[in-house]
This record gives sequence, C-alpha cells and structure tokens, in this order.
Amino acid sequence: MGNCLNGDMKGGKQAIGGVQQRPTSTTAVANNAALNDAVDFFFRSRGQYPLFSQIELTLSASNLIDCDITSKSDPMAVMYLRKKDGKLEEIGRTEVILNSLNPSWIEKITVSFQFEVVQTLVFHVYDVDTRFHNVPVKTLKLKDQDFLGEATCVLSEIMTRPNRTVTLSLTGNNTAGVNRNLGTLSVLAEETIASKTVAEINFRCVNLDNKDLFSKSDPFLRISRIVESNAAVPICRTEVVDNNLNPIWRPVCLTMQQFGSKDTPLVIECFDFNTSGNHELIGRTEKSVAELERLCRQKEAANFVYPSLSHGRNKVLKGQLIVDRFVEKVQYSFLDYISSGFELNFMVAVDFTASNGDPRTPSSLHYIDPSGRSNSYQQAIMEVGEVIQFYDSDKRFPAWGFGGRTSNGIVSHAFNLNGASYGDEVVGVEGIMAAYASALRNVALAGPTLFSHVVDKAANIASQSLSQNSPKYYVLLIITDGVLTDMAGTVDALVRASDLPLSVLIVGVGNTDFKQMEMLDADNGRRLESSTGRIATRDIVQFVPMKDIHSGQVSVVQALLEELPGQFLSYVRSRNINPLGAPAI
Repeated sequence: MGNCLNGDMKGGKQAIGGVQQRPTSTTAVANNAALNDAVDFFFRSRGQYPLFSQIELTLSASNLIDCDITSKSDPMAVMYLRKKDGKLEEIGRTEVILNSLNPSWIEKITVSFQFEVVQTLVFHVYDVDTRFHNVPVKTLKLKDQDFLGEATCVLSEIMTRPNRTVTLSLTGNNTAGVNRNLGTLSVLAEETIASKTVAEINFRCVNLDNKDLFSKSDPFLRISRIVESNAAVPICRTEVVDNNLNPIWRPVCLTMQQFGSKDTPLVIECFDFNTSGNHELIGRTEKSVAELERLCRQKEAANFVYPSLSHGRNKVLKGQLIVDRFVEKVQYSFLDYISSGFELNFMVAVDFTASNGDPRTPSSLHYIDPSGRSNSYQQAIMEVGEVIQFYDSDKRFPAWGFGGRTSNGIVSHAFNLNGASYGDEVVGVEGIMAAYASALRNVALAGPTLFSHVVDKAANIASQSLSQNSPKYYVLLIITDGVLTDMAGTVDALVRASDLPLSVLIVGVGNTDFKQMEMLDADNGRRLESSTGRIATRDIVQFVPMKDIHSGQVSVVQALLEELPGQFLSYVRSRNINPLGAPAI
C-alpha cells in the first residue's frame, strides 16, 4: 500500500491525489482549522470537545491573468483562516498546475467546519516561478511567486448553498488605477466520509493512439468523480509514462472519500502530456469502482471513446484500459493503533556543546537565572515534555546528553543525563528537568556536536524491541542549538534507522541558522542519502524551531505532532502491521 503513486517525477509529471489516506494534515490546528488524529486525541483527553465536521474543499479557477511571457501562468492556490486578531493562518495549498489559466486542482484542502464560529476563509492564487516547479509546494516561499489574486468568503456561506459550491471574483492591486478582471475562483465543499476502505488499483493501457509527431505519446490518467450537479471533480492523476503507447502505471489508491460509493460514476481520461499544459485527450471511459473491480475479476478491457465534436456518436477507439489488479483494503488510522495498545516510547537527548555559550553568562542558552526564570532548554523541556509525556505509556524516558565533558574528563556524545553509570531512565518531565539541572553542575560544555551517537543508541533500543515483536514505536527527541559537526555521520545513522520503528524529533532552541536541521527534515521531498549511496526507507525526521512556537506561528502541540502520525503509519503499513487484535488484511 505504501507504493501507491509515490515517485520523484519532475516537471509536472508526478502523480497527484491517488495516494494512501493522508494520516495527518500539514497545517496548523490552533483554531481546529484542520484535523490531525494525534492532536485531536491530545485535546479530547483534556475534555476539549470541539463541535465540528471535517470538510474537504476542491478548488478551481477560470480566466486567471497571464504573468508569463512565453507560456501561461502556473497557478497554485493557498487557503488561509482569518484569526480573531486579523492575522492569516495558512491551512493548506494545492498542487501547481503548469501552463493553465483555467486550473482544476486535484489536491484537496481539509478544514473543520465549526458550527458556532464564523470562519472567514481567504484564498490567494499565485503563479509559481519556473525555477520552483520541482520544489514541493509546502516549502515554496510565497514572496518569490507572482500574486494573481485574492478571494474571501465565510465557510458557512459555502455549506449553506444547495450544491455547496460558491464562485468568487478574484481581486488584487489595481495596475495604474485600471480595474482588471482577475478571473474567478470556485470552491466546492464536501463532508468527509468516516470510512477506512481503500481500493488499490493497478491500471495499464494497450494500443493507445499516438498524438506525437516525432515520438510516441506520454500518457497519464486523470480520474474524476461525478457529483450531484453533474460536474466532474478530479480526484486523482497518475504519473506520466514517457514515450509509450502501452503504459503501465504505479498502483492507484482511492479512498471512499474520493470515490463516494462503489457505484458512483468515475470519468477516466487518458491524456498525452505536453509541457505547454495543453494536454491532448487520447480517450476516455466512464466506470464505477464496482465496474473496475468486475473488469479485473473477469479479465476484460474497456475501450476508450473519443467525444464527438458534432454531438453525434462517440468514436470507439482501439485503445483499451485494463485493470491488472484490484484489492479492497482496510486502512487503519493512527488512533486505531494507539487505542489497540500500541505504545509510543520517547527518548530525550540534550545538547551540551560549547556553541550554546558559557552557562555562567546570561547570554548562554544554558544559563541558570538566579531569579528562577527558565532558560531556552528548560522552556523546551517543559513545553515539549507535556506533549510527549501524554503519549508515553510509562512516562519513563531514557535521557542522554551529548557533546559534554563528564566528570572523568572525557568528552562523551551519549552520556546518561542523570549521571548514573548504569540506568539512563528518568521519570516524567520533572525527572528530565532534575537530571538536566544536575548535569549542568557536573558536565562541562565541550564538543564537537555529534548526533550520530544518540541516534545509534536510540536505534539499538528500537531494534531490540523489533526483534522481540513488541508493539512499540520510539521517538527520539533531540534538543539542540542547531550547530551540527557530523552532518554526514548523522545522515548515515538516520538512513540506517529508517527501517526501524523510530522517529527523530529535533527541537531547535535559540536563534541560530537552522539550515542543517531543515536539511535533515526531508520536507523538500527528497529522502536522505547516506555516504554509501543508500536511500532512506522513509522520512523519520521532523524539525521544530522553538522560536516559531514562541512567536505564535504554530502551537507546540501541533508543531510536535504534525508529522508523527504519518511517520508511524508509513512504518506499520510498509510492514503490513495491523492494530492489536485486528483481523489480518
């Protein structure tokens, strides 16, 4: 299941939408704007039960302005929630569609509809610069893109429309005092379906028509669902297979949220990819999920048709769509595993290198203020500790320091924070705080800054647990000022650990340049590669700068738990591990 439509295709050729169920949103949840299982569970355990429905928004635009000289704009939409103080909180982004002034985005944006709250949504549309076409949208800096227009509405305005669709006029800065028509943005809202059913489908085609003059077509499939208004809403696109009239695509995973029901008509269109954005239709067919399943079972093929331009009969083509494999699966959620008895176990490592500054001076990140005010590390331990303590079943944390000169005069890169020769565990946040304070009195800050030793130590614990088939997943929390000496060694250790039930959460303190930490967090879409050329099995690193939390950009709960459910699920799904007591799939 983990292979569904993943890949590193570039230049607009990558698959969109047909992936396994998104385990968590990448957006802020301070206002319950988007749902994350881990965050929601945390708040609900404290008696906070927001009344909301999960809504998926599908966006499309018409008649956008053209900012490019030799081609059309490459639009991407960004949605914000206007907070009470007037500030905008980003909720989600669509994908980038190349060379189109009338885009229909496939990537949905999820928002929680709160009945008792006026939720003002703000949409910005950008033309993404050609330089950034191979950059994941999550990491795009919006100031580097051309602004195409803005639209605003209240979520309840969409939800109360009969077809739950609203079309908004885009507005923006007037040029030389002249009002320009910036086009329109349409928003369709659909309530999410609480279903774990996933259809995993392997498509291929044979005998496709050739649309290219000097080579063969570069085909891809686009799948759309027919909604009540009889409109076709795109839900999935395969990757592009270059120069091939008999293409075989990677598996497509469709959730019930995407296809509605097994009898809902789906429009399956095959296009020849063109870098200009004017993809040429090769053929189309209309099949429900139930019909696709029947095609697979009976080993039959569906002929594509080409729509008649004169409203006559459609032309039946020799090109055919074949379903090589159809598997209906149950896809369990993060909470399914946790509630069944899977345990999360946290480990903590604290940076004792000299780059933090002399602890005796007030400018040091390790300075102990006589007035009792917490230093940067103490703040991080307290704020982070509340969250990780909630998810750790026994609240006993192996705790280490690294980069410090211990009482024996030797610099250690993984010493027991409690100072004990044997036994590295402390109990609760209070235990971490006490061990940290004790270590500051007995350990001299030194260096260099090596993460690889504590990563290997955590990996050994996770490996032992794996060999015993224990239902446990481990999270190593590293609190650091971000100045890393052994980048290559750290990457090697992380790549080795990517096969294990382990995630590494790096919390950055202070105002250092955290570019090295951001490189370890594979949010750029590229998994880490070791010095021997081995690629990480999965992304296991998340980086959280405390300055973003203290500036109010994101809540500490959201920041820490943003990627953990996804990393956890990528591990258990890749190994076909089910929740405890669940029937085998």
